[in-house]
Amino acid sequence: MVDATANGSSSSNVVLITGAAGWLGGILASELLSDPKTPNVKLILADIVEPKAPKGAKHALTFKADLTNPESISTLYDTEFGTPDTVYCFHGIMSRGSEDDFDLGLKVNIDSIRYMLEAARKRKTASGELIKFIFTSSLAVYGGPLPHVVDIHTIATPEGAYGMGKLSSELLVNEYSRRGFVDGRILRLPTIVVRPGVPSAATSAFISGIIREPLHGVEAICPVGNGLDSPELELAAWVASPEITIQNFVIAKHIPKEKFLPHTRVAYLPGFTTTVREELEALATVAGKDALKLVTFKDDPTNRRIVSSWPARFNNEYPLSLGFVVDQGGMVPIVQRFKDAVEAGLA
Repeated sequence: MVDATANGSSSSNVVLITGAAGWLGGILASELLSDPKTPNVKLILADIVEPKAPKGAKHALTFKADLTNPESISTLYDTEFGTPDTVYCFHGIMSRGSEDDFDLGLKVNIDSIRYMLEAARKRKTASGELIKFIFTSSLAVYGGPLPHVVDIHTIATPEGAYGMGKLSSELLVNEYSRRGFVDGRILRLPTIVVRPGVPSAATSAFISGIIREPLHGVEAICPVGNGLDSPELELAAWVASPEITIQNFVIAKHIPKEKFLPHTRVAYLPGFTTTVREELEALATVAGKDALKLVTFKDDPTNRRIVSSWPARFNNEYPLSLGFVVDQGGMVPIVQRFKDAVEAGLA
């Protein structure tokens, strides 16, 4: 454990983030430092490798923790900062990783979440309120025959181990909320583009990779289709930018629980539809057609089957009514921002 605290704060804004060594958890921790609705925030950051406290954090504890161990989880709720007001439960085994190692997926994506909920159930915040438990889920909960446009009433029927694990934990968060154990919020995330860093074990990792790698001047593997003329490039995905996604994570913390539908705490985050072809066209628009020469096609039927089972079109009306925000302008501004970040040495 590392303590990066400084004296002088009387704030009760205590936020626990698991999976905090990951990309999204790290950015969220930084974003919370500037959130005017979370002044003097105290951060508890945990992951299987010890996270780094964000730059400028005056009050941060970092832990290397076994998040499949109930005792390890309990220590995160009982630090010197007191009981967390809000928990961002971000940790998990990604889609292809869950599919390839079923037992590990069960252990991390279901059992661990139940332990997190049990720890929250046994505690109240300093003001005597329920802990806000924000759980990041996935579009992988959907599968089978779907309407052309998914809405909040569409039934989730996953066709993969990752989606099954996420849906199982969604049901737990809903039940713990219904019983008054926690104040749950479930966020079904779009595919986030463009993710910086090395490719993850997510089945959808290529959706960022075919933009990220060429902008770094290195080869990218596209597991959909066998060339730029392949009809498989019409595969569509529901996506959002990192910037908008992080904004929505912070917004989720401040939505009154009464705004959610009475029978569920699920919300899919707003996004927009793009195809693999449209991504590549945006890459060519921003970086020139030579960038496409760095994309190598190696069709992977398993990968394509999993991604194509996820819905690609959603009705944004419900999440926007909760106060969430959405990208404007499609893929080109997202690719341009990432290119600018690469050139500035920030991605």
